[in-house]
Amino acid sequence: MRIAMIGSGYVGLVSGACLADFGHDVTCIDKDARKIEALKQNQIPIYEPGLEALVASNVRAGRLSFTTEFEGPVGDADVVFIAVGTPSRRGDGHADLSYVYAAAREIAMAAKGFTVVVTKSTVPVGTGDEVERVIREANPDADVAVVSNPEFLREGAAIADFKRPDRIVVGLEGERGKDVMSEVYRPLYLNQAPILFTSRRSSELIKYAANAFLAMKITFINEMADLCESVGADVQAVSRGIGLDNRIGSKFLHAGPGYGGSCFPKDTLALVKTAQDQGTPLRLIETTVSINDQRKRAMARKVIQASGGEIRGKKVAILGLTFKPNTDDMREAPSLSIIQALQDAGALVSAFDPEGMEPARQILGDVDYAADAYDAAQDADVLVIVTEWDIFRALDLKRLKATMRTPLMVDLRNIYRRDDVVREGFRYVSVGRPGDDAAFQLDVAAE
Repeated sequence: MRIAMIGSGYVGLVSGACLADFGHDVTCIDKDARKIEALKQNQIPIYEPGLEALVASNVRAGRLSFTTEFEGPVGDADVVFIAVGTPSRRGDGHADLSYVYAAAREIAMAAKGFTVVVTKSTVPVGTGDEVERVIREANPDADVAVVSNPEFLREGAAIADFKRPDRIVVGLEGERGKDVMSEVYRPLYLNQAPILFTSRRSSELIKYAANAFLAMKITFINEMADLCESVGADVQAVSRGIGLDNRIGSKFLHAGPGYGGSCFPKDTLALVKTAQDQGTPLRLIETTVSINDQRKRAMARKVIQASGGEIRGKKVAILGLTFKPNTDDMREAPSLSIIQALQDAGALVSAFDPEGMEPARQILGDVDYAADAYDAAQDADVLVIVTEWDIFRALDLKRLKATMRTPLMVDLRNIYRRDDVVREGFRYVSVGRPGDDAAFQLDVAAE
């Protein structure tokens, strides 16, 4: 099939490359000429494992191309995906749909023959109705079917998620477009990936409801971690104990510094605003948003408390800046709030991240960006693990202790066993596990 993908950001680029790999003829369109020129040179603007090779192979095969031209590729396309950004609107937190509607107007003028227009961007319920209205208003003769097809890609595992999805959701009004969308995803359907055909509004809400539920699950276990610290329980044991219940499941039950990224913060807030506008407030999600915002700075207070209650003039080594491993995405990353709060308290911050330091430089000031974990820890008074990159899971603790001024580790991702770290002479503080505070107090008393 001939497919036009409007928007060559994270969703558009990954989706376009994967669809091309299925054998479709895909053209990715973007108004950013520099981005398109870079993509033509196989310079990928984001870090996503396997994406560079996937793009290169499909470009060589002639199935994937990049352009700033709109009219020709859209006019030739059987299917046009809208995969532009929908950031939180400044001032009220609603999703900014201006890019979606601008794309719809351009599609209306360029489409030739029957064309399926697919909203791939994450949009509030009812957006498909407005996209259809915009197209009809711009060109009453346009022969289109407007479809919702939300993405469920996890950064760091996006290609696998696209090619081996839990489900494919397609929302449409009437039967027009159903056969076309079935053909788009035929390679997945043959591999038994379930396709859920539903109404357009239900499809739009499925995406937001899924992200809100997962965000709530993360926030739940984070609150349980706080309770565990108070009563001397182990949040990892609690997580495993409840996760073995098939009704609950083990995913997204890892205590930490709060969720971040391009989806959960934006989508939970947009869902809250949509529900408020409808007079049906979602109190659970409202609370989830509030707790998560507060938790990030609370993690900085945890670091300060572990450092004896005063951190002014002390050096803090931060390991991990991105919101999760295997991405360079800094959007709403917990590290941003943690570092800002530590700097507000007078700390000197050094940091290392395998992929996130360049984007972090555009956001964070007064941070010393290190060459590696050991460089970051040189003469540090405390080491803080913020993002659980694999390279941080097996640090040389002897070397680390020798390079630090004070051997104190605050593990906000619980990637180490306390006994292993303490055995090497460290004070160790983690999230929601017993023994940390007691050990710290004993060590202080011994001095």
